[in-house]
Amino acid sequence: MKKLLLHPAAKPVVFLACLLPFAWLFYSALTNQLGANPAEALIRATGDWTLRFLCIVLAVTPLRVISNTPALARFRRMLGLFVYFYVLVHLLSYSWFDMGFDVADIVRDIIKRPFILVGFAAFLLLTPLAATSFNAAIRRLGAKRWQMLHKLVYLIAGLGLLHFFWMRSGKNDFAEVAVYAAIIAALLGWRVWQRWGRGKRPAGPSPAAATRLQ
Repeated sequence: MKKLLLHPAAKPVVFLACLLPFAWLFYSALTNQLGANPAEALIRATGDWTLRFLCIVLAVTPLRVISNTPALARFRRMLGLFVYFYVLVHLLSYSWFDMGFDVADIVRDIIKRPFILVGFAAFLLLTPLAATSFNAAIRRLGAKRWQMLHKLVYLIAGLGLLHFFWMRSGKNDFAEVAVYAAIIAALLGWRVWQRWGRGKRPAGPSPAAATRLQ
């Protein structure tokens, strides 16, 4: 497994795998396979994939520690940037198909509807994380400040889940919400246990060391 993860082709393969949902949605839109309301289907699908990739990013550290596979850390940055990619496509789909890129209407809609306000707040918080997901940013900020900034991912996960909950509450459909809530709670609970239950942080590479794994 370690050899596979460190293979030069591993990153390109993961990159292409992360693009598959977008490619499928793009193909489905071109071939009219998104159902009776393709705009809504596209907006919801990109939102779902944002939440899924967020769960995957949060799962990297537990999997790395539990499986004793430090090489998994080399994919975390890419996966994190795909979270931002899908949330950006989600926001653009909403702005285009729902609002026609009317900035004034978008601002009014964000203020008027709490679930959109929460989702937009999560997007704003994700932006500095994406902007600092590079070696130069880590060196410029310093490892400690970089780590503190990127702990915002926990707040973002909560806001993303709340956004999804409020969105589904209109149809009184909480089955998927419960699944994501359980996954995120388990992943964050593991971190709490590692931090306080065992009295130490999870073992693994520091941000500086992680950059060397790239």
